[in-house]
Amino acid sequence: MSTATQPPSATPIDPELPAPLSMGEVLRVPMMRRLWYAQIVSVFGDFLALFAVIGVLTFRLHATPQQVTGVQIAYMLPIAVLGVLAGVFVDRWPLKATMVSSDSIRAVLVLLLIFAHRPWHFYLILAAISVVSSFFSPAQGVAIRSAVPLHGLRSANALMQQVMFGMRIIGPAIASFLVASFGPISCYALDSVSFTGSALLIGSLTFMASAPKPAASSEEETGSTLGKIGRDMKQGIDFILHHAALLFVILAMAAGMFVMGCFGPLIAVYVRDSLHASTRSFGVVSAMIGLGMLIGVNVLNTVGNRLSNTLQVYSGLFGISVGLGILTALPYVAATILGNLLIGFSVAGIIVPSQTLFQEATPPELLGRVGSTFMSIIFAAQIAGLVLSGLLTEYIGVRQVFALCAGMLLVLMAAGKLWMEPKAPTAETGS
Repeated sequence: MSTATQPPSATPIDPELPAPLSMGEVLRVPMMRRLWYAQIVSVFGDFLALFAVIGVLTFRLHATPQQVTGVQIAYMLPIAVLGVLAGVFVDRWPLKATMVSSDSIRAVLVLLLIFAHRPWHFYLILAAISVVSSFFSPAQGVAIRSAVPLHGLRSANALMQQVMFGMRIIGPAIASFLVASFGPISCYALDSVSFTGSALLIGSLTFMASAPKPAASSEEETGSTLGKIGRDMKQGIDFILHHAALLFVILAMAAGMFVMGCFGPLIAVYVRDSLHASTRSFGVVSAMIGLGMLIGVNVLNTVGNRLSNTLQVYSGLFGISVGLGILTALPYVAATILGNLLIGFSVAGIIVPSQTLFQEATPPELLGRVGSTFMSIIFAAQIAGLVLSGLLTEYIGVRQVFALCAGMLLVLMAAGKLWMEPKAPTAETGS
């Protein structure tokens, strides 16, 4: 069986597809609407808990930059390591059971944050939550693909990203208010409730039966369990390596996420040390990233069909570089708001086309494996950025790290143009 190495022509991308569905039309699909509601509930709680943890470490425990970045590393490392393996099981397990059990387990684990009082307490608990999340995320991607026709995927992804970006706007402000007024326990409790609500919504869905999988060869049937898992993982990786457009977008997104890994957690340190501002200011400027993302995803959903995925990705990388340049040169609250808005807008230019291309180009039987491999690469890139930023900040300072990241993006854009961009077909083929 060679499904993983099929050429792109085997993927269900048809120029005769109907006109793309709008967000409103996608939301009329009952299954998609429930998945969207579950995303709203769950992500809202996640952002409350995450910003509460970062706020506690930064402003109460007076954590070092490395300790602050350690929060993100603890959450992303299990996903980066287990992602490829998790996709193999997602392609085999029932979707509903996988998603509901994942939400239910995380609802319990997040309550352990109530008893965390040292940085390593937070790291262990967030890592445990991440292990479970490594199964939920690819399962959600498969569910969206099964719920929405191909010509509705762009709007479906935009809707799900709207939730992420919208909650990034209100999450920091609400978390800052709750931590200041009622303590971080309120955020952890709300996150547990949100996971429970998401599990109930997903549990109410009726998932369509998955398409029958191609018959396994005699060699695959007689192999050991570990051998079968290894072959399944290789299929997903091979498909990515043999699909030039998908490989380029994944690598470009990894480059952007590497820089965002350097930038993300250090914004709290930047607010404290460069702006000399308060927790509330941190909530406001962090929310601007989400606002920029929300604006970007809506703009791209409207005009994105007229722009190539490549152009959107390049524009996104360049925009992030410019935003980081603003933060480096102008350490003022107003300039930080502008820079974060631009960074958020530009990130949307990378995320939306990459997710849509992945879902359009991947055969249904490989969605879990390809999606989890995609996720593993992205999280690994962010971890690399987090580790590097924590080390560099101790020696050169936060603003200098931002400047270095902006320069790296420009170099990576040039490298992408020279080596990572898919080649246009030659004109030698007969007509």
